[in-house]
Amino acid sequence: MTSGPRTAADTAPSAIHAVLARERVLPVVVIEDAASAVPLAAALRAGGLSSIEITLRTEAALEALRLIAAEVPGAVVGAEQQRVLQLGA
Repeated sequence: MTSGPRTAADTAPSAIHAVLARERVLPVVVIEDAASAVPLAAALRAGGLSSIEITLRTEAALEALRLIAAEVPGAVVGAEQQRVLQLGA
């Protein structure tokens, strides 16, 4: 444990915490077809939601993330992190 004065960097919330504090709903979506990502994100933005979490369960997920980030102004897009634990042998 360190002592001394705390800086703004010590007390400022991270960017993701700022988004989550501002928005009460975080849509979590599975994108099967990357072509549907931009229209979906645009519809969510039009409805007042700026944050979107894309699950990484499909082959289209990473392309969907790229498209939303590039083509939907104001969208905050993130990816789900999956952890797989194998029990037993």
